[in-house]
Amino acid sequence: MLRMLTTSALALGGLASGLLLDATRLWAAQNQLSGPYTHDNLTVFLIHGPNQPVKRLLTLEEAMDQRKVIVYETRSVNELAIENVSDEDVFIQSGDIVKGGAQDRTLKDDLILPSKSGKVNLNAFCVEHGRWSQRGKEAVGTFGGSRDAIASKQMKMAVKMKSDQREVWNRVAEAQAQLSSNLRTDVRPAAAPTSYAMTMDAPVVQRSIDGYLQELAGIVNGKNDVIGFAFAIDGKLNSEDVYGSHELFAKLWMKLLRASAVEAVASYKDGKKMEPITANAVKAAMADAESGKAFQTIVNDRTEVLKRETAQNVMFETRDRSNGAWVHRNYLTK
Repeated sequence: MLRMLTTSALALGGLASGLLLDATRLWAAQNQLSGPYTHDNLTVFLIHGPNQPVKRLLTLEEAMDQRKVIVYETRSVNELAIENVSDEDVFIQSGDIVKGGAQDRTLKDDLILPSKSGKVNLNAFCVEHGRWSQRGKEAVGTFGGSRDAIASKQMKMAVKMKSDQREVWNRVAEAQAQLSSNLRTDVRPAAAPTSYAMTMDAPVVQRSIDGYLQELAGIVNGKNDVIGFAFAIDGKLNSEDVYGSHELFAKLWMKLLRASAVEAVASYKDGKKMEPITANAVKAAMADAESGKAFQTIVNDRTEVLKRETAQNVMFETRDRSNGAWVHRNYLTK
């Protein structure tokens, strides 16, 4: 029903706004929020809902760990190549970081990478300014893993909205400076001072998020209908990620939570007052984003992305072109 309403809205122009709002209300009615769950300045709501007819997907992290996917250095800052050598499909999420090569990168687009894909080009942004050679014992022609994702709403906007490499570098430097200030130590590793990935892996940063992980990681346990989450920092709504299946969300949960915790640490101010955020405010932001006009981008034969934007919010909806099911919805509050 939701897909039928959305398709009709796109086709009928003048009726688009009303039909999209009806579709949004239907989607909202089918999904419930639980929470809030709070640790220090990070507040999380879980989003519960039905599974979509989504095909089983490996995440990029597990596919690289299992050597089912190879990410290749191309010697072009904003383009990499990837090859799925397995019989399983892989979901790549915008903001995933691949570590190694000539410099660490973050990936621009959500992408469904089919089995036995052959080499496929990937849009990417450097998150390590200056290096263009082998680092330590890491391979320079390929990338070693994808444990982390970028942990700054401003960085996500630079990647997804502005597609501006210089802005990404600026946001990396800003995030490192904020973490260094709040943790009262330089979080830039001596071996790779501009690497955002290595900053996130720095022991002092990992220790700083331990409390968030211990308090919040288990909130999804035993809840097999959870398909996403929303989070706020300092009482201000940041973003929401919703997935077509509980299985895909569960596999990405710790990666998402680590990134949210790092962003919360960078923003933390002792004694800062914050207004509590409500589930209704989360739903209102999602509904607002979904009311925006849709712009379609075909990423590859399996993937299309619909972007909807209003003055306050933006949503990116990733769909599997093989069956029309949505796989991922990412909402950002500006």
